[in-house]
Amino acid sequence: MRDIAFYLGIASLFTHELDAVPNHEWRALPLIRALPDETGMIVFIAAHVPLFALLIGLVASSNARVRLFSRLGVSAFLVVHGLLHALSIGQATYEFSSTLSNVLIFGGSAFGAIYLLLEAREQLVASDRTVRP
Repeated sequence: MRDIAFYLGIASLFTHELDAVPNHEWRALPLIRALPDETGMIVFIAAHVPLFALLIGLVASSNARVRLFSRLGVSAFLVVHGLLHALSIGQATYEFSSTLSNVLIFGGSAFGAIYLLLEAREQLVASDRTVRP
């Protein structure tokens, strides 16, 4: 269940980034918003290639420690990402008003929180096993 929550969370994030293009998310990002609109869009989209490659590499690492901390980091980001979107509602540059956008953003946050809770529970159970004789 924990892995499923993680996969649904990261899938929600990736799909949200597809949804971010018609919603002009680059207009809300500090460095990119100063660019002309078409240039900002190109930079926004192109930046996702190395970003997603890095994320996929980290969360699928053969090194269990790297994989764990990467998944924890991505899941924590999903929660923070949802909070940032919630705080942005009503701002002039915020265009994510559709049901689909909200399901992707806040669903991803929920999956991130579920993963973090399930991982914490797993760590507690594992530490309890090592303490008992």
